[in-house]
Amino acid sequence: MPRNSAGLPPRLAHTPPTAAPGSPKRPRTTAWLVLLLTVIGVGAAFALGPSDATTTDATGVGLPASSQSAQVAEIVKTLPAGAAAPAIVVYSNADGSTLTEAQRTVVTERSGALGALGLAPAAARPEIVRDLVATVAVLLPADAADDRNSETVRQIRATAGRDLPAPLRAEVTGGPAFRADIAQVFAGADTDLLIATASVVAVLLLITYRSPILWLVPLLVVGAGDRVAGILVGVLAPHAGVQVDASAAGILSVLVFGAGTDYALLLVSRYRDELHLTEDRFAAMARAWRGTAPAVLASGSTVVLSLLTLLTAELTGNRGLGLAGAVGILVAMLFGLVVLPAALVLPGRRLFWPLVPRVGDAVTADRRGPWSRIGHAVARRPAQVATAGTAVLLLLASGALGLHTGLAQADSFRRTPEAVLGQRTLAAVRPAGAVDPLTLVSAAASADQVARAARQVPGVASVSAGAGGTPGERYARAEVILAAAPGTAESDRSIELLRDTVGRVPGAGALVGGATAEAYDTARADAHDTRVVVPLVLVIVLLVLVGLLRALVAPVLLVATVIASYFAALGASWVLFRTVYDFPALDTNVPLLSFLFLVALGVDYNIFLVARAREDTLAGHDTRSAVLRALASTGGVITSAGILLAAVFAVLGVLPLITLTQIGTIVGIGVLLDTLLVRTVLVPALALLTGRRFWWPGRPEQAGTGTGAAGSG
Repeated sequence: MPRNSAGLPPRLAHTPPTAAPGSPKRPRTTAWLVLLLTVIGVGAAFALGPSDATTTDATGVGLPASSQSAQVAEIVKTLPAGAAAPAIVVYSNADGSTLTEAQRTVVTERSGALGALGLAPAAARPEIVRDLVATVAVLLPADAADDRNSETVRQIRATAGRDLPAPLRAEVTGGPAFRADIAQVFAGADTDLLIATASVVAVLLLITYRSPILWLVPLLVVGAGDRVAGILVGVLAPHAGVQVDASAAGILSVLVFGAGTDYALLLVSRYRDELHLTEDRFAAMARAWRGTAPAVLASGSTVVLSLLTLLTAELTGNRGLGLAGAVGILVAMLFGLVVLPAALVLPGRRLFWPLVPRVGDAVTADRRGPWSRIGHAVARRPAQVATAGTAVLLLLASGALGLHTGLAQADSFRRTPEAVLGQRTLAAVRPAGAVDPLTLVSAAASADQVARAARQVPGVASVSAGAGGTPGERYARAEVILAAAPGTAESDRSIELLRDTVGRVPGAGALVGGATAEAYDTARADAHDTRVVVPLVLVIVLLVLVGLLRALVAPVLLVATVIASYFAALGASWVLFRTVYDFPALDTNVPLLSFLFLVALGVDYNIFLVARAREDTLAGHDTRSAVLRALASTGGVITSAGILLAAVFAVLGVLPLITLTQIGTIVGIGVLLDTLLVRTVLVPALALLTGRRFWWPGRPEQAGTGTGAAGSG
């Protein structure tokens, strides 16, 4: 008879305890009641709650009121002209030739219809630039909702391009046009992401379980949880004072499906093992739940608390994502630990057909499968394995040398939209910053002095005649055109110099805002959020691990491996972005969000592995045997979970926005590193090297002495 690492036959090592007197042997009624209440609750949520998690039409990240851009936006609303932004219609010949008189006449005639679509029809006058380009500026409300702005831009594009004689073409650019193109990216994003995510999960579950029935149960449970999470976020967000935009709602689905399916894989694997030990499927599920719940609660709590650190962020978009993600993970835990067990236990063993678990078959930890062989290979040379694994991570991390952050506005799309094409056409004949001028406001009495100071700033191409203002006005407004394109490093430096220069004009109270300045302020706010959130996340992860493992050495080592895998993923992704995708830089919020998701979710697999090792240590195994058994028993399910989670994050690439593609790629690569390298070889090697000191100051080996291996399953 085969024996386990403790020297006991598998059946003796895993004999379940007898049920307590009076405990129900067939809690079928409870399981049916759980499912019935779930159906009623989900139905009520759909009937009474909002349609989804989105609480705002805006697709940008909101700045704090203290930023200069936000202050300018509020001041501009009080001016007679109000808050306006130009949608610039750019006419040019596709072959680059000069505009003919007939073409100029067409543009002039078309400008009247275009002006009627804006706030100031008389201001929509054609301007000829170098005989190559004609522009018509249509002023639109800067604070319009995304749907209204998008509809107006659509009408402008339709009017501008109607029946133009070849080779004359019209391209609409400017701040409102960029907003409309970004909104178009998220049009139907929820549905696209949900379909793609559910499809990926379904395929991978089918491959993992090799059953035509079993995969449907976790998919339906997690899918229901995703919809409930979206509704709950839509209800709770207004009460919490945060806004959830379309991008946060899309990431919410990715988190719920990714984490929820991971929890399902862990529970199903443990349940299958317990079915090998008892005929009573309800007793098997009870033992599986008791073995799984602590790890799920610990890992889920880590993710929830980490996401809630985003509530300390300056950007309202980050705060909305933090709340939405935290609610989503809580719902995933609830459905994974309450609804899924009921849905799994009622159909019985036939749910696993054709691979039906039979009593007496060896459990996963006692099989000489691939993960058992990997564990014993690591155990033979743990020092060399740890050194090699660390070297691989350092090599990958070196790819981040020379990494750049800060995408220009025109580089934010994977497919070039019309707003970018128009910007490029205009930049060929005018300063690149003309597409989105800065707004300069100051005290009316100091307007002339402020304008003169602004014209002296390097990188400023022109300052409009905004001096003076009508009698009685408190503020004067001017437009500043930069030589550099919005969002570039040169543009950022010019904004810094401009603010510094005009800020020194005595008594002027000068402020610089506008869409380009908002992007600059957003990057600064992202840097602040990173400095605040990253330390909080690391402290939270460390404290959760200390509480779960009752140790100090193991948590420190686990956090160190997760940090190393993050930098390795960042380096590998940066090489990929430069050589394959040709992305010029990372968007400013990508490092923070990638770190948050990767550290919070990546540590899950370490929790699943090490919590199982501690459980076996308490059951009487020494640290070496416990680590090898934990690797053998969790290797398959964690690998499946990691591949699935990486694939789910890769689904973010279905949206043509570079930011989400970058987040999905970094997190996906990081999860694969955590799954296939860190958890498979590096953590076991470190645990084997440190031995019982791995649990210091706890002493689980001594606590398990005399108990034998019984109950360790």
